[in-house]
Amino acid sequence: MIRTREQPVSHSLWRHDGFHNLIRVIQEVQPDEIYNLAAQSHVQVSFETPEYTANADATGTLRLLEAIRILGLVEKTRFYQASTSELYGKVQETPRRRQRHSIRAARMRGQAVCLLDHRELPRSVWMHASNGILFNHESPIRGETFVTRKITRAVASIHLGLQKALYIGNLDSLRDWGHARDYVEGMWRILQQGKPDDYVLATGEMHSVREFIELAFSHVGRRIVGREREWMNRQRRGQRRDPVRIDSVYFRPTEVGLLLGDPSRPTRAGWKHTVKFHELVAEMVESDLETIAKESRTRDGGHD
Repeated sequence: MIRTREQPVSHSLWRHDGFHNLIRVIQEVQPDEIYNLAAQSHVQVSFETPEYTANADATGTLRLLEAIRILGLVEKTRFYQASTSELYGKVQETPRRRQRHSIRAARMRGQAVCLLDHRELPRSVWMHASNGILFNHESPIRGETFVTRKITRAVASIHLGLQKALYIGNLDSLRDWGHARDYVEGMWRILQQGKPDDYVLATGEMHSVREFIELAFSHVGRRIVGREREWMNRQRRGQRRDPVRIDSVYFRPTEVGLLLGDPSRPTRAGWKHTVKFHELVAEMVESDLETIAKESRTRDGGHD
């Protein structure tokens, strides 16, 4: 379900016709597997529209599970629920997050998922329903408002002379970044297991926003020197200005300093990530170089 801020959700459609449509589609398709990836996952939007976030991330899942039960497909249909590492936003005992760790969501996305216990509800009716707690999974088609894609688009634009600077918030946030291609395979492997369970999909590696930026610029042959100066634009007059600007607008109200997943259980299920961090950054930058060059030619009246 896609909604823009200019097109508000019709609550009557969500509560009535939407559920009936779910039942109709599932009845017609008779699926062997359902992968529920629908969610409102953007941090800023989740604070602006908390009710919609709860509807999309929690109540929507409940309706899917109920549709499977009503149609008598509990034994036939396997269900995958895309959860989120935001569940562990405020857990402080260790940077590594496992299924058994206490849940303490810091943001609305994580709090919405907590409203519905995806583990106990479906298994109480003997449904093969598994929960995938995915850490950050990126790719060249990541939304442009997310920090990784914002960085790679800015780097490409700066390299092509179409943009002067990248405006960014907290450089020191640490994340467990992997490639979405690996994670999609992980989702499939989860539903091939004999019994349903909860799985954390992660790389087990942590990298900072600063490191992501440095790698992205290095891919286009530009070295960013920011560790000593903190990219705060305090250079002496006449010195070259690094194309990175710290802007407090992009600091989040409930910043999660670090997130690191433990991929040991998915590894035992036959899954592990294959794309290395620097390969992910390079692929995203290369894609945006091509995309932005095409966009520029189109604006100038050229043809591909």
